[in-house]
Amino acid sequence: MKRVFLIVLDSFGIGEMPDAANYGDEGSNTVKAASTSRNFRMPNMKKLGFFNIDGVEIERPEEDWAKETITPVGAYARMTESSKGKDTTIGHWEIAGIISEKPLPTFPEGFPKELLDKFEERTGRKVICNKPYSGTDVIRDYGEEHMKTGALIVYTSADSVFQIAAHESIVPIEQLYEYCEIARELCEGEYGVGRVIARPFEGEAPNFKRTSRRHDYSLVPPKTTMLDQLIEAGLDVLAVGKINDIFAGKGIREMVRTANNEEGIERTLEYMKRDFNGLCFTNLVDFDMVYGHRNDVEGYAKALTYFDERLPEILAELKEDDILMITADHGCDPITPSTDHSREYTPFVIYGDKIKKNINLGTRDTFADIAATILDYFDVDSKVAGKSVLSDII
Repeated sequence: MKRVFLIVLDSFGIGEMPDAANYGDEGSNTVKAASTSRNFRMPNMKKLGFFNIDGVEIERPEEDWAKETITPVGAYARMTESSKGKDTTIGHWEIAGIISEKPLPTFPEGFPKELLDKFEERTGRKVICNKPYSGTDVIRDYGEEHMKTGALIVYTSADSVFQIAAHESIVPIEQLYEYCEIARELCEGEYGVGRVIARPFEGEAPNFKRTSRRHDYSLVPPKTTMLDQLIEAGLDVLAVGKINDIFAGKGIREMVRTANNEEGIERTLEYMKRDFNGLCFTNLVDFDMVYGHRNDVEGYAKALTYFDERLPEILAELKEDDILMITADHGCDPITPSTDHSREYTPFVIYGDKIKKNINLGTRDTFADIAATILDYFDVDSKVAGKSVLSDII
């Protein structure tokens, strides 16, 4: 019985890609930005080899934990996003073996009247806002109008998303989910955004707060993924966090949603204590949703430190044939003026009893090498993009 635990630190980029300027992200470096905080410490990731990845730089390298000379116990690489885009959906699809030649549509001027007219007709509610907006700012600026009128707050961002915010006392959560399902039906073709997102909130003005009952409705992946192939081979695919939503449930045998990073780590540890044969795929969303998009450097740094502090618990649960993989899906630099995702390289750290120590796999051409490597480990002939690195690390 073999198991792979793939953990995505959502938005943990490690420096601008060569084409970052084309996306307005020149100079972005999420890990370097987070490391400006004195709350940033990642000694356990250092032991695995994270800080030996090509191009990784941090501020204050003179810290005791950072300057310690050690031989990494894992293999590591810098991952290049080959797909066109920098959003969650495209990033995860590429990790699972799909390279997207075209970016998903975005709506910097808001959604077309034709689309919103159909949405209003189907839901029986008016729409307000219809602009790119920060999720916390939009409920501050439109929350009271929503409470008075019952109109739905529809907004987008630089990413390919159709987001619907509603107060839980005005729109019950199950009804909000129904509205999102309607939007998902309507958002196809030229309007085919990567995700429709339910954004429930609560409280009173001006102190509205988003709740943990967010729910994403993604496009179905357009091609076969690593997850599909694992299921077809009779293996398990267990999804933690928003993984099930990102893949629209396709290629998932069992799933659990989570409210935050802490719960994501706890649910992963619970799966580690179970016997299964296959992949546990986890997304830890707080780095992106709570800190990156809000330009909260201190919060981002603390979240990374917290993950690092929990890492020994994860390592302790690994069995002889288990492999731990840690990566990211894009960047979200919390220091740049933008609050959007950033076009960055991502890390790939690999550890297990059978993994060779201190193997630098260099800079890979695509996130899809992760998918190819996992399929190779389970002796499944790959039908996805990417090249396996298994022979270099075992």
